[in-house]
Amino acid sequence: MIAGVDNDSIVYLNGQYVRLGDARISVLDRGFIFGDGIYDVVPAYAGRPFRMDEHLARLERSLASIQITVDKTRADWEQLVTDMLQRSGLQNCIVYIQVTRGVAKRDHAFPTGITPTVFCMVSPFQRPDAAARDEGLSAVSIPDLRWLRCEIKSVSLLGNVLAKQAAVEAGVDEVLQFRDGMLTEGASCNVWLAKGGTLLAPPRSNLILEGIRYRFLEELAMQAGVPFEARAITEAEVDEVDEIMITSATREILPVTRYNGRPVGTGAPGPVYQTLRKGYDEAIRTLEQA
Repeated sequence: MIAGVDNDSIVYLNGQYVRLGDARISVLDRGFIFGDGIYDVVPAYAGRPFRMDEHLARLERSLASIQITVDKTRADWEQLVTDMLQRSGLQNCIVYIQVTRGVAKRDHAFPTGITPTVFCMVSPFQRPDAAARDEGLSAVSIPDLRWLRCEIKSVSLLGNVLAKQAAVEAGVDEVLQFRDGMLTEGASCNVWLAKGGTLLAPPRSNLILEGIRYRFLEELAMQAGVPFEARAITEAEVDEVDEIMITSATREILPVTRYNGRPVGTGAPGPVYQTLRKGYDEAIRTLEQA
């Protein structure tokens, strides 16, 4: 039994649907030994996946980037997500997909002739509450000490774990990470800024994981007539912005209203956030009513 986990929930493991409490992998699985694998998370509202094509495209990019070949087409992945949602009976939830290189003798080099381990589960999630949406979060800055392939959605998340723990120990909700004085991302989220009504974000590169909400927020900004710039952003610039926001699959879009112990802008969620939040909520309502 795993405390706080529904061990009777149905998961997918290597072609079989089994109880979570009965799912087993070898201790020689390379995901366990090396963190040699990737994952993705598809959010769903009213049991309907949100931007599934984009999530599955990123899943496939991550697989290709570390040379894992899985005998599944895009249609197969879509069917897996659909099946798991139906079996779960959940409404607001996340579909977690993980693929590792498989089971082999412990050796750093890629083994040949092994079958990847494919795992999938569904978990409920609560949408951000009114306090987070209307009052905002707090954050502090920390150095970005992670590896240089952050664009891969790897299961090797120790850097992110340490970043999140830094937030916990600082008594804040999130961290903003900086590499060589330039903004990268949060512990598990993309970071957005607003200055003079313009939306800003670090550019897509190997230094950040391009969240699916990255392109989505670009679309929302365009629809709302909010100017957008993707460019390098210095730590000094972040100290002077009007707004800070974060995005992720489960936190959607949230404002950061306190940063390094000081108010951001007026200390309340700003107009750019309010505009993007409105567009985000409308997209979800459209999905729920489809």
